[in-house]
Amino acid sequence: MDFGIHFIDFLPGDATALGPTLARTAVAAEGAGASMFTLADHLFQMEAVGRAGDPFLEGYTSLGFLAGQTETITLTMLVTGVTYRYPGVLAKIVSTLDVLSQGRSMLGLGAAWYEREHLALGVPYPALRDRFEMLEETLRICLQMWSADDGTFEGKHYQLAETICEPQPIRRPPILLGGSGEKKTLRMVAQYADVWNTTTPLDELPHKLEVLRRHCADVGRDPAEILCSAGLFADPFADTDGYLKTVERYAELGFGLLNVGPVPGNPDPAGWVERYGEQIAPRLAEIG
Repeated sequence: MDFGIHFIDFLPGDATALGPTLARTAVAAEGAGASMFTLADHLFQMEAVGRAGDPFLEGYTSLGFLAGQTETITLTMLVTGVTYRYPGVLAKIVSTLDVLSQGRSMLGLGAAWYEREHLALGVPYPALRDRFEMLEETLRICLQMWSADDGTFEGKHYQLAETICEPQPIRRPPILLGGSGEKKTLRMVAQYADVWNTTTPLDELPHKLEVLRRHCADVGRDPAEILCSAGLFADPFADTDGYLKTVERYAELGFGLLNVGPVPGNPDPAGWVERYGEQIAPRLAEIG
C-alpha cells in the first residue's frame, strides 16, 4: 500500500515560517517514502478545518516552490477546482510544473465546491451541472494540449483558437479525479482518469466500485488501469493496530494508495510525517 501526504493546514502565525514549514514537510514526505505530496486548491481555509481567515497559500505557486525543494516525489493538487483557471492556462501551468520538477506533476481535478471563496473574490460559480460540463471540457483540452494536436477546440463553455503548449510536459501528467458521484464523476473516472480519489465511507465503497466497473465496461476500459486512492485521516498513532486493519480493508477492495496527513493544528507537521515514515510506512509496505 502506497501513501501520499496531504497538507492542508498553513498554521497561523509568522508568515515567514510558512514557506520553511511547507518545505520541511514535503522533504520529510519524500524521505518517508510517500509517493506524492498534495495540496488543496483553495484561496481561503476550508471551514471544516479552520477559519476562512486563517493563512492559506495559493496552490500552484506553492507546488512550483516545492519543485525546487524536492527531487523524487510527485506534486499535485488534491484536487484543482475547475472554476479557478481557464483550462488552457491550467494545462500550461501543470506542464510548466512538470518541466521544472523533471516529470513529477499530476493533474488532480474536480468540479469545485467552496462557494464562499468564489463569491468573496469575484470568481464565477456556475451551477453544478455547468461545472461538470466545464470539468469534462477541461479534461479534453488538457489532453489535446499535451498532444501533437495544436488546433482548435470548440466546446460549450470553452473555445480555443489554438492549443499550443511548448514545452510539452516531460511525461503526460497522470490525471486524478476526485469524487464519488455515480452518474457523472465515476463515468469520467472510467473515461479519463489514471487515479480515482474518494472519501466515501468504507462500507459504501463496494457499491461505488461496482458502479465504476460498469462505467469502465461501457467505455471499453480495464478497471485495473485505474489506481484507486482514498483519504484516511484518522490518527494512526492512537490505535495503530486498528488503523492498519482499516488499511487492510481498503487493500482487500483493491485500493493501492492512501492520502494521509497531520491533524489540522499540529505544530510540527514535518515531525508528524517523519514519525509516520518510521512507525507506519514499513507496515503499510507489507499490506497489498
